[in-house]
Amino acid sequence: MAIQGALPVAFGAVFPHGAFALGVEAITDFETKRPQMDKDTGLPLWAVDVIDADPEARGKAKSVKVKVAANVCPTLPDEVPGLPFRPIEFEAMAVMPYVDDSGRRPRVAYSLRARGVKAPGAAGGRRAPATKEAA
Repeated sequence: MAIQGALPVAFGAVFPHGAFALGVEAITDFETKRPQMDKDTGLPLWAVDVIDADPEARGKAKSVKVKVAANVCPTLPDEVPGLPFRPIEFEAMAVMPYVDDSGRRPRVAYSLRARGVKAPGAAGGRRAPATKEAA
């Protein structure tokens, strides 16, 4: 098969109504209690808690985590006065389908990845350094 690993996808295809960040935290490996590392880049993984701005999103689809591989914690965009969370866009998104068999019956689920975060409409935004040399 020609496709291996995660599939590149545009931010607007995943979040057509936009997204809001609640926070970001390091992902810890359950067994070793050390930071979880990205298999492709070898960089630490960070989880950004996101709320989908789609008014039709419900349940598990309303709140997701997007993993970002970066040497340092990604910097979220500035807060917007009057909002309890921050509007956000992700750079270089990818989606990885997998089978979630933790429920009553197996279902297809998706893991979301990105290379950086930025404010909506920002050209380059603020990215965490993606390589060890940039840190």
